[in-house]
Amino acid sequence: MLDKVKYHAKHSINDTFDHAKQNWEKSHKVPDLKVGDLVVVSTLNFNNIKSPNKLKYSYAGPFVVVSLHGDTEFQVELTGELENKHPTFPVSLIKSYQPANKELFPSKNPIPLTVPPV
Repeated sequence: MLDKVKYHAKHSINDTFDHAKQNWEKSHKVPDLKVGDLVVVSTLNFNNIKSPNKLKYSYAGPFVVVSLHGDTEFQVELTGELENKHPTFPVSLIKSYQPANKELFPSKNPIPLTVPPV
């Protein structure tokens, strides 16, 4: 009888773990980025940007990916106001940079960008 209870408990724990893993993997995808790609970095944890939180941009950039640290962290080349920040960011704080569509936003000027040699 005790063996059946242990088996059922172990089976239930494994099922719960598999279900939680599937739910986590639905919303946490590793971005397909490589060295030299342009990315934007979340300003969620930046408290040195000189504007009120209400007016602060959600993302700063674009920045160039300098190196990869496994699948979960990227090192970027920070410029301007963010030069003094640590350049390594987790995947959750990085998005791929998508330039503005000229047809939808004809008056928007592109951001001047200097790409360091890789």
